[in-house]
Amino acid sequence: MKEAAIEIHDLCFAYSSDIPVLTEVRLDIWPQDSACIVGPNGGGKTTLVKLILGLLPPDSGSIRIYGQAPAEARRRIGYVPQYARYDACFPISALEVVCMARLGSNFSGRYTKQDKQKALNALEAVSLADLAQRPFAALSGGQRQRVLIARALASGGDILILDEPTASLDRESEQQLLGLLADLNKEMAVLMVTHEVGFSSTFFKRIICVNNQVYVHPTSELTGELIREMYGGDLNMIRHDHRCCPEGHQHD
Repeated sequence: MKEAAIEIHDLCFAYSSDIPVLTEVRLDIWPQDSACIVGPNGGGKTTLVKLILGLLPPDSGSIRIYGQAPAEARRRIGYVPQYARYDACFPISALEVVCMARLGSNFSGRYTKQDKQKALNALEAVSLADLAQRPFAALSGGQRQRVLIARALASGGDILILDEPTASLDRESEQQLLGLLADLNKEMAVLMVTHEVGFSSTFFKRIICVNNQVYVHPTSELTGELIREMYGGDLNMIRHDHRCCPEGHQHD
């Protein structure tokens, strides 16, 4: 049996002792798996991602990334944040942005020829190698998003996590991103935090619903009714009489 890419057992977390954010979370993500993380604001989506990245320690339970603790396995995860803060006047090229993923890869503190080649390979993977020397600020929104994905890929990981990558993209750029993710998914697991449930259902195999607890649905069961139940109110994200195990949807 394959080793899980991400394995979460009985995880609990709270920022304060009296307000739990995540409770008894169980979730397995497999190599070349694809899943989108959805749920209401404040439900725990971002907190779950931070726990997977090792930026927060769980209060109880465990998280393993290919059998390692998150802090030991950070190089195995490429992360694309929702908002990339940058100074539009800062003279940095697309290639230099991608090279940032190689910081700490050696003791010299400088980028090696190997680092630059990995960055170029990552830009090639997102079809932007011809814009390697273009100023990052001069790129379109969709191109900047692809550069940030290239930066995540240049770290050499086996898991790609994206936080709301379609938030500032037009429909054409969304479709280009979808095609890119489909290609990347042949080599790595892909997780994406999103509110675009309809868009995500055309690519992802599973929907991870987060609202204090985690429920998992295969996208084949995604219907208008289920979407209304997930987003029909601030608290009623999903019908809890349809309990889902980490492997998919099951009826009690």
